[in-house]
Amino acid sequence: MSPPSPHHLLLNILVFLVLPPLRLASSSFPLPTIAIAAVGANTTSSQHLACALVPWGTDYQLSCASIANRSAPAHNYSYGGDGSTPFSAIVAGDGYLCSAGPTASLEMSMRWWGLTDSEAPSKRVYRGAALSAVSGGGEYVCGLVEKTIQCWRWAWGVVPEGVGFSAVAVGGGFVCGLVVGTAEVRCYGDWDAVGREPKGMHAMLAAGERHACAVNAGSGEVVCWGEAAAVASAAPSPKVVGRAVSSLAVGDAVTCIQWENWTVACWPEEASPPSPVAQKQFVALEAKGKVVCGVLMSDYSLVCWGGGVAGGVSKVFDRVLPGPCAMSGSCPCGVWSGSAPLCGGEGGAAICYPCGYTPPPIPISNSSASSSHSGEKRRPSELAIALVCTGIGSGLLAVFAAVVAVYFLRRRRSSRSQDSGRIHAAPRVERRLSALLSKGPNTTVEQFPLVALRAATGGFSPSHRIGSGSFGVVYRASLPDGREFAIKRAERRDPRAASSSAAARRVNHESAFVSELALLSRVNHKNLVRLLGFCADGGERILVYEFMPNGTLHDHLHKRPAPLSPPLASWPARLRLALGAARGIEYMHTYAVPPIIHRDIKSPNILLDACWTAKVADFGLSLLNDLSGDGDGNAGDDEPCVTAGTVGYMDPEYYRLQQLTDKSDVYSFGVVLLELLSGCKVIQRFEGSGTPKNVVDVTVPHIEADLVHRVLDIRLPLPTPGEMEAVAYVGYLAADCVRPAGRDRPTMSEVVGVLERALAACEEQEDGGDAVLSRSCTDGSTTT
Repeated sequence: MSPPSPHHLLLNILVFLVLPPLRLASSSFPLPTIAIAAVGANTTSSQHLACALVPWGTDYQLSCASIANRSAPAHNYSYGGDGSTPFSAIVAGDGYLCSAGPTASLEMSMRWWGLTDSEAPSKRVYRGAALSAVSGGGEYVCGLVEKTIQCWRWAWGVVPEGVGFSAVAVGGGFVCGLVVGTAEVRCYGDWDAVGREPKGMHAMLAAGERHACAVNAGSGEVVCWGEAAAVASAAPSPKVVGRAVSSLAVGDAVTCIQWENWTVACWPEEASPPSPVAQKQFVALEAKGKVVCGVLMSDYSLVCWGGGVAGGVSKVFDRVLPGPCAMSGSCPCGVWSGSAPLCGGEGGAAICYPCGYTPPPIPISNSSASSSHSGEKRRPSELAIALVCTGIGSGLLAVFAAVVAVYFLRRRRSSRSQDSGRIHAAPRVERRLSALLSKGPNTTVEQFPLVALRAATGGFSPSHRIGSGSFGVVYRASLPDGREFAIKRAERRDPRAASSSAAARRVNHESAFVSELALLSRVNHKNLVRLLGFCADGGERILVYEFMPNGTLHDHLHKRPAPLSPPLASWPARLRLALGAARGIEYMHTYAVPPIIHRDIKSPNILLDACWTAKVADFGLSLLNDLSGDGDGNAGDDEPCVTAGTVGYMDPEYYRLQQLTDKSDVYSFGVVLLELLSGCKVIQRFEGSGTPKNVVDVTVPHIEADLVHRVLDIRLPLPTPGEMEAVAYVGYLAADCVRPAGRDRPTMSEVVGVLERALAACEEQEDGGDAVLSRSCTDGSTTT
C-alpha cells in the first residue's frame, strides 16, 4: 500500500480534530491499561483483583494484586521469553485476564489467562489486524477490528457484519457499540440492555453487569438503560449532570463519571470516591461489581474503593501506565506530558492523548521570571530619566540652557526607548514561539502548511472575510469536502518599517498570536472556541479554529433585523445562553492550570455554534493568573500591568489601579448580562440624554430599586410571573458583578450557580413547579 499523500493526511487530521471523540468505551482510553478482574464462585463472593501495566526498569510488566488484601503479593503475567511485556492493553472479567498488543505493529495478538489457576499458561485467542478498541466483561472480551466488533468466548449470538462501529463496551451478557456515521447505540446479546437503547447521537459508551450508559452528543446528558433496578439505583439525573463529561465507568448498579476537570463522581452515593480521593484528579477509570479503580494524575498510582475495600480506599500500585505506550510521532492528538519515563524514556515512546480530552497542566518554570526581571533592570527609558534628573540637578548656573538641553535630550531618549524597547520585544516573542513549538507533541494543535490555508480561503480573498480579532482578520475557510473552519490571520506589516507605532503594532500582534496559541492549546471546554491548529510559515501568523456558523452574540443582539434569533427569542433561552458563556469563563478561572484571565470578555467575543451553544473566543489579550511570569512569557515579557480590554466592558478598578484579578472578567461578564437583559448596547445614546451612557449607569439603579422590569428588552414580551422571578434574580446578579470594588463581586463559580438556579426556576415554572428565589441568594461575593 502506498503512503498517504500530504493532502489526504491533512484532511484526515482535520477530521480527527473536528469530529467529537466517538470511540471511547468504558475506560478513558479505547485501549485500557488498567482492569478489574473477579475471581470467585459468584458475583457476591468474588475477590476483586486490580490489574495494570506497571513500569519495571526500562520496560513494564502486567501485574495483578488483590484490592481487599493489601498484604497479598502481586502476581505478574507473561508468556515466556525474557519476561518483557509487549502488551498495550488489558481487560479482565469473571475469572480471566486478557492482554493485547503491541500497538506499534500493524498486527496485534491477544492472550488469555484463566485466573482460577495461576500456574496455567496463557492462550492466544487472536492474531491479526490491529485493534482500535477493546473491552471486557462477564466471561468474554470484544474488540474493534477494522470497525467491526469481534468477540471471543461469547455465547450470545453474532454481531452482524456490514455495520461499522467506532466504540465498543461489553456488559454482563451483552455488547454495545456506537455506529460509525450516525453515532447511534446498538446492543446485542441476551439481556435487558438489548432493545432499550437510547435514540439519537452519542459520544461515549460504557457497560456494566446489568446496565449501560452513554453521553448524548447534543445535550451532554448521561443516559442509562438496562435492568430497571440497576438504572434506578445508578443513573445520575439530568439535573445533576450539568457539566461536560470526559469518560464513563459502569459496574454492577454503579455509574461513575469523570468530569472535564478530571475529578470523579459516582452513583449511588455509597460508590462515591471517599474523602482521601474525593477531589483528586484521575487520568483513567474502571469499574466492576461495586468496585471502582482509577489512576491518580498526581503520581500515576492506582487506587480503588467500593465494596469490600478496607479503610475506604486502597492504593494497589504506586505507579502504573495510564494508557498504552506508542511512538510520539504516531499520536494524532499529542502525548501525555511527562509520560516518556513511564515508557522507558528512550526511542521517543510516550502515552498518547485520547482525542477530545483536556490537556493536563504543562509544568511551568519559574526561571523565566527571574531572567525577565534581571533583563528589565536597564531599560533605556530609565536611563533617560536618570540622565534628565542629573542634567536638571547640575544646571543651576545655566537654567535656561539646561532646560532646553534636557527637553531635547528627553525627546531623543524617549523616542529611542520606544523604538528599542519594541524592537527588542520582537526577539522575546520569537523566543516564546520557539519555546512553544519545541514542546512538539505535547501540544494538541496541528501545524498547517501555508499553501493549504491559502487554498481554503481563496488566497485570503476579501469575500472570505467574516470579521476581525485581537491581532488580525478572520476568514471563513472551506475544504473541498464542504467542511468549514475559521482562521485568524495577523495583519502583515513590513518588519523594516521605520515608524515606531508600526513596529509596536507588529510586536503586539506577534504577542497576541503567541498568547492565544499558548493558552488555547492548554484548554478544551465545550463553551470555549476550539483551536484546531496554526501556521507560522514565511512570517505568517495564522490560527485555525472551529467554525461558528451563527456568528457573535453582539450581532444577534444589536445588528440582526427582526425577528430575534432563537437564543434571544425567549427569557429562558437568554438565560441558557448566559449560563453557557459563564461556564466557559468559570473553566478558565477554576479548572485551567494555571488559571486564565481573559481580559476582554464582551458580547462580540461570545460566539454561537450551529446548535446555538455559546463559546468564549479571542484569547489574544488573555493572561495566565501568574503575574510573576510563566513558561510562555505571557506575564514576564509583556508587562501585564498595562491595561487592556474594551471600553465599556473594562473593570474600572483594573483601569484605574492596574490591579488585575479574575474579578475583572466577572465585571465584564456582568456587563454582558446587562446587555442580554436590556437589549442595549454597552455604550449608546439613551432617550433624554445628550451624551452617550454606559449600560451599567442606566440599568443598575433601576435593578437596585427592585424595578428590573423597567430595563428589560422591549423586543421580548414581558416575562411570565414565574419567569419574572428568575429574570429579576439574574438582574440582581448582574448588579453584583459590576460592583465598583472587585472584592464585592461574586466569583465565576458563584455566577454559574446563580444562573443554574435561575434557569432551573424557569424550567420548573414551565413544568408547573413553584421555585423560590431571593435577592440574598446572589449575595455570595468573596474577597480577593
